Amino acid sequence: MSLRAIFFDAGNTLVRIDYAAIAAALAARGVSTTPDDLMRAEWRARVRLDADVFATGELASTETRTTHSRYLAYVLEGIGITDAELVGAMDEWRRGYNQPLGLWTAPEPEAVPALTLARDSGLRTGVISNSNGMIRRILERLDLLPLVDFALDSQEEGVEKPQPAIFERALARAGVTAGEAAYVGDLYSIDVLGARRVGMTGVLLDPGRCWGARDCPCAPTVLDAVKRLLACT
Repeated sequence: MSLRAIFFDAGNTLVRIDYAAIAAALAARGVSTTPDDLMRAEWRARVRLDADVFATGELASTETRTTHSRYLAYVLEGIGITDAELVGAMDEWRRGYNQPLGLWTAPEPEAVPALTLARDSGLRTGVISNSNGMIRRILERLDLLPLVDFALDSQEEGVEKPQPAIFERALARAGVTAGEAAYVGDLYSIDVLGARRVGMTGVLLDPGRCWGARDCPCAPTVLDAVKRLLACT
């Protein structure tokens, strides 16, 4: 492909959940776990959420309270927590934690090298995120905002992935065609299929090899995704 731009999801791509905060909240409720255990449970939870919710079209939005609650329940189930009272208590804690930024406040370790490599290779870079209006603030706090040309936040744009309009706006901002751009994200139905609808290449992040065989390029980290795309140009 003639690559001129790479666009990135934010959550689980450039920005990581604060797993230590979840572990501390569980410890306060008598449950011992580690951030690494929660991270691995989340790798499985995102696949399950995609299959149970987004692939079936049950919910149109990734940003509803229902979606977030189900996502958290899947993560907790992944570490053996199924008690409804505890799951509900953790969901209530999540809704009030660190607002308005929430839990998505830790950088992915390879976010800076990935964005730097893309920029040093002469590519346009951008973020397309389903978010609550805070994504630029989060990226700025993590020193990632200077490494992208723009960031589109679904709340501000009034449209969410996987709808074509938000991807088309990114293409227009970057001044490239769909065939000259790729998108990197962590959800197959939202990110890969959304990008594909407008003619872009979609790369699926699969750090735990949990997705199985997919009809798209996969990569364990965002840096590996950028390297793979550059190797195809």
